[in-house]
Amino acid sequence: MEINTIGVIGAGQMGNGIAHVMALAGYEVRLSDISQDALDKAIALIGKNLDRQVSREKITAEERDAAMGRIRATLDLAEIGATDLVIEAATEQESVKQKIFDSIAPHLKPHTILTSNTSSISITRLASRTDRPEKFLGFHFMNPVPLMQLVELIRGIATDQETYKACLAVVERLGKTAASAEDFPAFIVNRILVPMINEAVYTLYEGVGNVRSIDMAMKLGANHPMGPLELADFIGLDTCLAIMNVLHEGLADTKYRPCPLLTKYVEAGWLGRKTKRGFYDYRGDEPVPTR
Repeated sequence: MEINTIGVIGAGQMGNGIAHVMALAGYEVRLSDISQDALDKAIALIGKNLDRQVSREKITAEERDAAMGRIRATLDLAEIGATDLVIEAATEQESVKQKIFDSIAPHLKPHTILTSNTSSISITRLASRTDRPEKFLGFHFMNPVPLMQLVELIRGIATDQETYKACLAVVERLGKTAASAEDFPAFIVNRILVPMINEAVYTLYEGVGNVRSIDMAMKLGANHPMGPLELADFIGLDTCLAIMNVLHEGLADTKYRPCPLLTKYVEAGWLGRKTKRGFYDYRGDEPVPTR
């Protein structure tokens, strides 16, 4: 099937990035969230990010204007349901995602494909709660969406080949690369990446090194562009903890036990860049380690 219109549910960091790249690729986009304020902020941020691409000569001013013209913000789920492809990009909590899919169900067209941008939750389980498990796929973008080249496509046990091919065509039209993953906890990228971050937190927790030395060691010793604790702050410590919990519960292996220090930071509300404090304090001119 051909996809022309795309509905994005959730206008946060991931959702606005997905809307941005979809509109730039020529798709008509409907962007939804729970408040008009969230939508207004998302549209303003998309405009700012497109302006940055123009200033860097990645796109033309005409392409920017055309992309902005293709995005319509709406609080009405019926508008989202009327699209060819729906991408849920809400917070990484299964109950929230299930509630979204339950709410949009009455508004879907018979051919509409449902997808989730989840970074770790079972696609098969999410799909089983809908009326179209064969038209349900994991559509996992990397952050920041406009810059990162990879998209994980995750088939649930019931996902049909037509659905997979339709979403693969979307990824290719975006100029990105798809990695096909099986439906196991955290898929490919986060199955490998987040336990590494968790181990870095254990290294901090056990006093092997401080924040700065751990990040410097991995940047200079393993040629990583960003240290693991800095990366955790960028991802969000709450998201890292949620993924570790999915791995720990889904695979029943003690090697995936979340570090108590990671849990403590989340309980404190120190979630990283988005709250201005995590393993670094971002409230000043320069990030300062908090341990």
